Amino acid sequence: MLDKPAIRDESIVDAVLSDEDNRDIAAAKNGDGDAFGRLVRRYQTEIATQMRRFSRDSAICEELVHDVFVEAYISLRSFRGQAPWLHWLRRIAVRVGYRFWTNRKNLREKVSLSDGDWQCLQGHAPPPSDATEAAEQVQAALSRLPPADRLILTLIYLDGCTISEAAARGGWTVAGAKLRAFRARIRLKRVIDRGGS
Repeated sequence: MLDKPAIRDESIVDAVLSDEDNRDIAAAKNGDGDAFGRLVRRYQTEIATQMRRFSRDSAICEELVHDVFVEAYISLRSFRGQAPWLHWLRRIAVRVGYRFWTNRKNLREKVSLSDGDWQCLQGHAPPPSDATEAAEQVQAALSRLPPADRLILTLIYLDGCTISEAAARGGWTVAGAKLRAFRARIRLKRVIDRGGS
């Protein structure tokens, strides 16, 4: 199921701060709300895509995107410009999403799957032809893992991060991220093997 990480667009990751971003960030740091609004409009699609990894519910996803930009605005003074703005936003997004999962885990909320969906995840039934249905199945299986395990697998296999990038976004050492990923894969396999029980 999780054999290869997703391929990602290297141009987004390796992008440098554009002149437009530099101007808007500087203006936003000086209290220009319109400049921050331009930054939000410029990057909200990328952040929304990332937040869909944390919740498939569009209302919750929208709320999470809002939380990312609120936290970015509050933390704006700490942005030093040593990495692209999008990279900094993605790290904030990981923290916001992780908090969301932790709160849901404390509420003991799990996404349910039908017996047919479990059969599909176990390889006993054909995979869904609809990408949305497949994503729902993956999210439901991942929801049964502890938030940290869910996060490392999401970063590596859904966001396509390298171990080093996942470690940086998750706040772990590289060795810790490798160990966490190894253990998370074992736990996910156990969840899938057990099915809905």
